[in-house]
Amino acid sequence: MRLLVTGGMGFIGSNFIHYILERHSDWEIINLDKLGYGSNPANLKGLEDDPRYTFVKGDITNPELVRKLVTKVDGIVHFAAESHVDRSISSPEHFLKSNVIGTYTILEAIRRENREVRLIHVSTDEVYGDTLEGSFTENDRLMPSSPYSATKAASDMLVLGWARTYNLNASITRCTNNYGPYQFPEKLIPKTIIRASMGLKIPVYGTGQNVRDWLYVEDHVRAIEAVLLKGEPREIYNISAGEERTNLDVVKTILNLMSKDQDLIEFVEDRPGHDLRYSLDSWKITRDLRWRPKYSFEEGIKKTVEWYLENEAWWRPLVDEKVLHPTPWKLGW
Repeated sequence: MRLLVTGGMGFIGSNFIHYILERHSDWEIINLDKLGYGSNPANLKGLEDDPRYTFVKGDITNPELVRKLVTKVDGIVHFAAESHVDRSISSPEHFLKSNVIGTYTILEAIRRENREVRLIHVSTDEVYGDTLEGSFTENDRLMPSSPYSATKAASDMLVLGWARTYNLNASITRCTNNYGPYQFPEKLIPKTIIRASMGLKIPVYGTGQNVRDWLYVEDHVRAIEAVLLKGEPREIYNISAGEERTNLDVVKTILNLMSKDQDLIEFVEDRPGHDLRYSLDSWKITRDLRWRPKYSFEEGIKKTVEWYLENEAWWRPLVDEKVLHPTPWKLGW
C-alpha cells in the first residue's frame, strides 16, 4: 500500500508513520505537512534515508498540490489540523481554514482524481461536547463547545456528505485524549512534565475536575490501522481506552512519578467553554474490528514521563510563551 499522510510531522501523525514503517516493510508513505507550529521535523528524524518515506512540504488547502498527490496513492490518513483548544479561542480563523477548507480540498481532490482511494479522516471526541454521565456512541448528536471542536465537527460532516453523494471510500475515527512521545509541549501531560522538570508551577484550569479518557498514542495508531484495513466505508469509529481521570489526578500522578512536591500545583482561571467530561463508547470498533487498547494509563503515563525526561533535547527548543504562560488562551484574547 502507498499512503498519503497529512500532518505527519505532528504528534499522532509522526507516531503513526513510525508504527506503519516498522510494521509493514512493503508500504510506502508520502508525508504532506506545512510545518506549522505543531509540526516538528525532529519527530521523524532518521527516516530521511528510508526509500519508503517521502516528505512534501505543503498545505492541505493547496488544491493543485493535493490533487497531484492523491493520484499517487492507495490510501489517505488525514491527521492535518489545527488542534489546540486554547489557540482556537484566540485565533479561530486559522482553524476554519485548516480544518474545514483543508478537508474540503482533500475531498474534492479525491472526487476529481481518484475515487478509489481509501480515506481515513481522523477526528476527535470533542465534536460530541461534554456529558456528565454515560458515554457517547457514534450515533449521538454533535454539540461542539469550542472553535476547534466546531471546525472538526464541520469537517466530519463534509466527509460524510461527500462520501454519500460521490460514493467515496471514507471512514471517520473519533478518539479520546491522546498522550505519549512527540506530543507538542502546550498539551496538559507534556506541559506538566516539562514545567515540573524546570521547577515551575503547574497551572491547572479551574478546580481540575474536568474528566478525560486518556489513550496512549500507540493504541490510537493501532486503531487507525485497523480502520484503514478493515473498516467499512461511510462508518464512524469511536476509539477510547476506558481510562477516565480528572486533570488534577493526571497532574498528581505525573508529579508522583517524578518525585515532585504537589505544592507545584497552581489553580488558575478556567478557559471559556471548558467541557467538564468527555467519554466515548468504543464497543463498535472492539466488536467489528477486534481492536483493544494494550496499555493501561499507569503503563502509558510511566512510559511517557520516561520519554520526556530522556529527550530534553527534543522538547527544549519548543518551550515558548504558550508553555510558560499559566493561561495561554488569553494570549491574543
